Amino acid sequence: MKKLIALFLVFVMMLSMASLALAEDITVTVFQLKVEIDPMLQKYAAEYSARTPGVTVKVETLGGGGDYGGVLKSKKQGDQMPSIFQIEGLSGYELWKDDMADLSNAKFAADTSVAYYAPDGKVVGFPIAIEGYGLGYNAEILEKAGIDPATLNTRANIQAAFEKIDSMKEELGLDMVVASAASLSGGMWWVMGQHIWSVYFSGGLDYTDTSIIDMATKEGKVDEDRLAQFAEYATLLMKYTDPDVLSNGDYNAQITAFANQKAAFITQGNWIDPNMKELGATFKMGYAPHAFLDTEDNGIQISPPSWWCVNGKAPEAEIQAAIDFLDSIATTEEGAKYMVEEAGMVPAFNSVTLQPEGQFSRELIRYNSMEGGAHNWYFPLQPSDYGSRVIGPIMDLYSQDPSDPAMLAQLLTQAVAEMPTSYAE
Repeated sequence: MKKLIALFLVFVMMLSMASLALAEDITVTVFQLKVEIDPMLQKYAAEYSARTPGVTVKVETLGGGGDYGGVLKSKKQGDQMPSIFQIEGLSGYELWKDDMADLSNAKFAADTSVAYYAPDGKVVGFPIAIEGYGLGYNAEILEKAGIDPATLNTRANIQAAFEKIDSMKEELGLDMVVASAASLSGGMWWVMGQHIWSVYFSGGLDYTDTSIIDMATKEGKVDEDRLAQFAEYATLLMKYTDPDVLSNGDYNAQITAFANQKAAFITQGNWIDPNMKELGATFKMGYAPHAFLDTEDNGIQISPPSWWCVNGKAPEAEIQAAIDFLDSIATTEEGAKYMVEEAGMVPAFNSVTLQPEGQFSRELIRYNSMEGGAHNWYFPLQPSDYGSRVIGPIMDLYSQDPSDPAMLAQLLTQAVAEMPTSYAE
């Protein structure tokens, strides 16, 4: 009888332990939109899960110009809100502020100056990286063409360089002068419709100068002379590319053209460093400014591109597990290696001493250390999804026949006029 009681107690204990283990198993879901880091993040999440008992981190990535905001709204409505989600600035904050956990006491918050802060001073966003973009160039092709990259600091000089290289395409083995992209169908609306468009707001200005973006978002007005110069520059980027890559191509089409040395320039940021490595591009490359003005500009666009936020309405254990995962990226050796060596990012955390090997990332660091070398990017201050809903379609339409800068300026002026009333949409 005693043996039966003992066996029964052991059985009950085992059931209790199994139930406890099941209760403690936590799944942290990350829903993010940086497609270029997806393989590296998936790998890091799997390794973190393996070394963290009771926690499984699953990553879902929506890239290629997909409607991230719309999908996230659907997830919330379907009671599938992820543990960690992504915002790109003020419009994202305003939309999701009621769902954000306070991250002020997270370890990473004390190790960065570019976390996302709520108006009350609370930390609500984890900076994924510091990123930057300019007019990427193949230094070896420019040297063969007799062009000094240091001179590419006005629109006139860039136009002269484009014209010269265009006349030498056959000699240089090029299919196009610059690999640009604007295709809605190819998921590339964000290249011209977000990143290049943001140059209008910040190019040639001090890092904290919000005068042009404020004019647009608060008054619905443009600086006509400045916009006219921007439209001329955007036309150059479209005129001297391959029409199919511009209007129909996807991310791979644009990246491959540059990596295979079929384009001398590219309109992309330092996030393509891993792509360059994967495609075996070892030639010397660098950044020139998107110098669309008549006057000199010697800076490129630099900022945290987006932040990860934690779902504050999740169970407390899930919230803490999500914070622990973010802290591991920011404060551990494994996290530093993931950010710098694998994902090729420029980390936003002071304690990370590793330097990226990617040439564009090193260019970002160089520009960021120069006086006047960094311009902000302000597209996140536009109404939610304005790039994909309004500016991107304009750029896609214009890319079909990029021959009338005045028409492009008119279309953009009309779009800006509607900005102040679009925040409630």
